[in-house]
Amino acid sequence: MAESSSSNGTQSADANIQLTCFTEEAHDVTLHFQIISLTKQIYIWIGCNSAKLGHLYAGAATRPNNTASVTSLLGGGADSTGAGIARRLVLRTGLNIILACNIPKNSPMLEALAERILIQKLNSLGYSKDGQKRLSGVHAT
Repeated sequence: MAESSSSNGTQSADANIQLTCFTEEAHDVTLHFQIISLTKQIYIWIGCNSAKLGHLYAGAATRPNNTASVTSLLGGGADSTGAGIARRLVLRTGLNIILACNIPKNSPMLEALAERILIQKLNSLGYSKDGQKRLSGVHAT
């Protein structure tokens, strides 16, 4: 992985909402991340070199096969950049995911990098199926 630098900032506005924002610079691009933990779901924004919203996806676990379903809410189709990230995040966290992503289409290396950085951050915050935080309105500090 190329050199990378980050600036982290976390703040909580409410007992039911946890906000985490950070930036990573790698491979000559700047990736911005915002994670908002809501009750039983996580909203995530990934920005690439700008603060545009990008495509918006919703993902949820589906039963009985424990798979994930993703739909496009704004722009893009199910095969667009971001839909795959949303699907894999649902499977990794077991939570509903709302993902806004403006990573350029046909940039699989950048998409993989952004997903890897995001998963590392989510794991450090405790959002994984194994050590999952229960988003019932109580967050560890």
